[in-house]
Amino acid sequence: MLDQLLPYFSIARQDEGAYFEPFFGGGAAFFALSPVTGQINDVNKALMGAYTNVRDVVDDVVDLLRVLEAEYLALGADARQEYFYDRRKEYNSEQHDTVRKTALLIFLNKTCFNGLYRENRKGEFNVPHGRYANPTICDETTLRVTSKALKHVKISSGSFADAVKDAKAGDFVYFDPPYHPLNPTSSFTSYSVDDFSEDDQRHLKEVVDNLTKRGVKVALSNSDSQFINELYKDYRIEKVLAGRSINSIASKRGKITEVLVLNY
Repeated sequence: MLDQLLPYFSIARQDEGAYFEPFFGGGAAFFALSPVTGQINDVNKALMGAYTNVRDVVDDVVDLLRVLEAEYLALGADARQEYFYDRRKEYNSEQHDTVRKTALLIFLNKTCFNGLYRENRKGEFNVPHGRYANPTICDETTLRVTSKALKHVKISSGSFADAVKDAKAGDFVYFDPPYHPLNPTSSFTSYSVDDFSEDDQRHLKEVVDNLTKRGVKVALSNSDSQFINELYKDYRIEKVLAGRSINSIASKRGKITEVLVLNY
C-alpha cells in the first residue's frame, strides 16, 4: 500500500518535523520515509525490545541469528519442526528485552506459518511451523540498515496516547491501529493478548482531535466501516485499496477498500 500512502505522507513531511508511529508493527511507512528523529511505539514489548536491540547491539543479534540459522537449516523436515517448537517454547519463557528473545522473535517470524504474529490469551506466541524449504533467517544487511535508521529514534512500549504526548506543531503522526471489524464475524482486532475495542477507537479519535488542536499533522489508517467513517466524519477521508491474503476462504482474498483519515 505504500505507493498509495506515501504521496499523502510526503506532503505532510515537507517541514521535516519529528515522526511518531504509536502502533509500529513492521514499520513499512517509517522505513520508506526515513525520518531522522521521532518515536516509535507498540504494546508488544518483545517487538519493541527487538527494535531496541537491533538499534543498540545489532552485532549480538546477528551472531545469535547465524547460530539459529545454521542449526535449523542443517536439519531434516521433521527435526526442523521439533526445533521450531522448542524455540517457540523458549521464546515464550524469555524476558521481553533480551538479545536472545530478539533473535528468537526474528527466527520464529522467518520460519512460522505465513510470517504471522499472533498471541493466545496467556500472551504466548502460538503460530505453527511454516515448513519453508530454505528461509533466510539472518538477513544481516537488512538488520544493519535498520539499526542505522533507528539510531536517533526513541523506542517505547506503552499506550498510544503516551507515545504522542511530546508531539508538537510541525511533527507528523501516523496511526495504524488494529482495525475496526467490518462485520461481527471479522473479530480479529489484535495481534497481542490485548483487544482493541470500540471504546479504544473512540479514545484514539480523541487523541487525534487533541493533536489536531496542537498543530500536529496526523494520518490514520483503518477499515472502511460505517463506524470509522462516522467517527471521523469531520476529517478528510481518502479511500485506498488493500490486498488481503490471510483468509481461510480463498474467495475472500483480494482487494478491499480501507480509509486514510487526514487532518491536513
